[in-house]
Amino acid sequence: MNGAESLVHSLLASGVTTCFSNPGTSEMHFVAALDRIPGMRCVLGLQENVVTGMADGYWRMTGDPACTLLHCGPGLANGLANLHNARRARSGIVNIVGDQATYHRPLDAQLTADTEGFARGVSAWVRTATDAKTVGAEAAIAAQVARTHPGQIATLILPADTAWNEGGVPAARLPDPISPQADPHAIQTVADVLRTRKNVLILLGGPALRGKAQALAHRIAAATGARILAEMSSARVERGRGRPQLERVPYPVDVAVAALADVEHLVLVNSKAPVGFFAYPGKPSLHYPPTAGVHVLTRYEQEPIAALTTLAEMLGAPEAAIPDPGPRPDIARGAPTPEGLARCVAATIPEDCIIADESVSFGRGFYAETHAAPPHDWLQITGGAIGCGLPLATGAAIGGGGRRVLSLQADGSAMYTLQALWTQAREKLPVTTVILANRKYQILLGEYQGVGANPGRTAMDMLDIGNPDLDWTKLAGGMGVEAAKAHSLEECADLMRQSFAQPGPFVVELVI
Repeated sequence: MNGAESLVHSLLASGVTTCFSNPGTSEMHFVAALDRIPGMRCVLGLQENVVTGMADGYWRMTGDPACTLLHCGPGLANGLANLHNARRARSGIVNIVGDQATYHRPLDAQLTADTEGFARGVSAWVRTATDAKTVGAEAAIAAQVARTHPGQIATLILPADTAWNEGGVPAARLPDPISPQADPHAIQTVADVLRTRKNVLILLGGPALRGKAQALAHRIAAATGARILAEMSSARVERGRGRPQLERVPYPVDVAVAALADVEHLVLVNSKAPVGFFAYPGKPSLHYPPTAGVHVLTRYEQEPIAALTTLAEMLGAPEAAIPDPGPRPDIARGAPTPEGLARCVAATIPEDCIIADESVSFGRGFYAETHAAPPHDWLQITGGAIGCGLPLATGAAIGGGGRRVLSLQADGSAMYTLQALWTQAREKLPVTTVILANRKYQILLGEYQGVGANPGRTAMDMLDIGNPDLDWTKLAGGMGVEAAKAHSLEECADLMRQSFAQPGPFVVELVI
């Protein structure tokens, strides 16, 4: 058995059964091993940032790590933006990155790079294999690291000779790391704050945004008068009818500061105290008052359900019914607006839909209009590196067990990773993509004005993508995905409904 074969056997034994790949020459022995050894689903992406984004989406829906197959340092570098997003989402991923053979590396051939250096910025664990005999054990460790709560990125660099040399030894699955529990003193402190203080905000993030944790937080808030919000950007939020009508911290700094102005105490549940996405001249970096007390109930790596349950019992909080959000809205009509599109989404999506949201500036108000939608999951860009939406939707569809995915996608950021549409077509995935075609980097226009500048001709040329106009029906068709244009909300809703009844992918270009 060679090292590559021991790698495949060890990954499968560790529960890693999906490989998102864009292989190159150095990885051919791994590719051959994947061909010979059954059990691994291999999904090709046509650019490495698609590959890493798919692995992120897959983890968010399954809680199981996939592996990526990337070609040497430059291939890893191509995938770094969506690994950055995945790290911020706390997704578990095992990167397998090919490299020059150990004896060839000192010769400084063209693809030789500081692969470990590239990997460290996005990885909790990095190792370069040196011997075929240890590859299997290192793969098992990488999978264990990826499963460390709430999820981590592990990168195993595989020199070509450690893959082709004989002597590989497959490794068994290592025990799952135990999720640490909250400090009892922290729970008691938060209970005292909720009993005796006013203007308390409970901020939920990470696994605390799943349905059971939200219900517990709602119960606590109902008993104490506290407010609840979600972090501005979250990996996965369980939303819709039967769940609390949870809003998130706003993105614009002035709006966020106003929304949190009365907060005197901030309780963090798998979240961090809100700060601005960027700094702006003369505006605060903190979105909450600097005089507010900050209390950590659970850190990112701690399990929230037990802590929230204990807190509710300490407070004697009775069960609290989730408010009825009212009837499901009718579709909106007329020219596209953010509120109208959100109502169309709420009116048309099937139950248990997965929404992958990279709508950027157009989608900031989507939450308020979608509380009455059927139960669904909402995935967001978490690290601010645009180009995550299409790959995220693709990986979520592969991990979603047949659930329909709706990708709400700004047109500028879609161009970073539009190759994901090809993978959707090849894998016949149930993904509906709505391209929000305003033909400009709208968020950058706002940011430009936010620093006190008014765009002139040169600036506008750098912020506008309408010369020439992108034609998403042709772009999607070139990737093998059926597509159609919509100029009104009712046209968009009709196309979404039709696509939800189809088994494969579909693109709606919504002209804004």
